[in-house]
Amino acid sequence: MRPLFHPALEDIKPEAILYALSDPERVAIYAKLAGASGGGTCSALADLGDRVIPKSSLSNHFKVLRESGLIRSERQGVEMRNQTRCTELDERFPGLIRAILTAYGQLPGQQKADCQRYGDHSKSKTSS
Repeated sequence: MRPLFHPALEDIKPEAILYALSDPERVAIYAKLAGASGGGTCSALADLGDRVIPKSSLSNHFKVLRESGLIRSERQGVEMRNQTRCTELDERFPGLIRAILTAYGQLPGQQKADCQRYGDHSKSKTSS
């Protein structure tokens, strides 16, 4: 299998983040992932309440989120585990992710919490 591309923190561009989060489904996926304890698998995040995202669309959404630097994905057997990179992103672009999620109404309880309380699951600051 091909290795997954994860941009280094210094290579992440704000326009890539804005593009990735310009789609309401990707915002909902990212918010759900950020709120999940320990990250989540692609299939576990397919159900967005009133609709289920088809696998082909879901794969593309995760690719866009990963290549923009918003998430880190790791293969574990037949599953793909995803985690946010919120702490890293908040260091590089303070308040950007929180502002976007708040604008979409996706920040749980509209809290003014930092990424750690919002569900940060990033492990390292190096790219794979």
